[in-house]
Amino acid sequence: MLTNKQIGFIGGGAMAESIMRGILNAELVMPSQIMANDISRERLAYLSSTFAIATTLDSQEIIKQSDIVFLTVKPQIIANVIDTIAPIVTKTTIVVSVAAGVTIDTLQNKLAEVPIIRVMPNTPVAIGEGISAMALGKYATKAVSDPVAAVFASVGRVVTVSEDSMDAVTGLSGSGPAYAFVLIDALADAGVRVGLARQTSILLAAQTLMGAAKMVLETNEHPAKLRDMVTSPGGTTIAGVHVLEQKGVRAALIDAVVAATERSREMGKR
Repeated sequence: MLTNKQIGFIGGGAMAESIMRGILNAELVMPSQIMANDISRERLAYLSSTFAIATTLDSQEIIKQSDIVFLTVKPQIIANVIDTIAPIVTKTTIVVSVAAGVTIDTLQNKLAEVPIIRVMPNTPVAIGEGISAMALGKYATKAVSDPVAAVFASVGRVVTVSEDSMDAVTGLSGSGPAYAFVLIDALADAGVRVGLARQTSILLAAQTLMGAAKMVLETNEHPAKLRDMVTSPGGTTIAGVHVLEQKGVRAALIDAVVAATERSREMGKR
């Protein structure tokens, strides 16, 4: 699927690095098939030495050399990047944007008839355990989207959504790792409060959340059913769950996702 594809990155930050590591670890392409661009010579030197890939300070060179181009730059500079590359982008170039809040229409207005895919990955792609949501532009056929899906599958799981769901994706999975870190930190503090050593408590909390998440994914059971399997009548777990309900933890998490989604919508209107 990617055997004969040249892949380019405009923007060589952490997200680009995570994607490069994923596709190389999965052996989807060879290092010789990847080229990266960034404004920092130091960053390019790091990527070159780490992955043995080609690098360039010229973003137009990425377009000339690549079949698939990942726009892994900050949202506030993507307009300048598009203005620079638009004159030489062809209809056969696949453009993939991971810039939060930048719509496909915004890109399509400058890149007429170019196949565009918008992706919202989350930070666990750095360890190959991310979730990435893809929205397809009008020219992004299955032949276009399949190779891109394969790239993001190398760093986690992939779902395809309509673009009007992207703000909700941002609120849930994009911001979600932060919610999980808050939960782990709170559970670890609780462990210390009841007498556990700090590092032991962090390990217990983190592994518990990871194990619970894997049970949901691998059993395909509803989380409520899995919760009931742990909750014996009159036991310790129901006592704890009762407190969570009393304190409104469920409602707080729902409100957090709603607030993050609304903020994403506001940012997208700028």
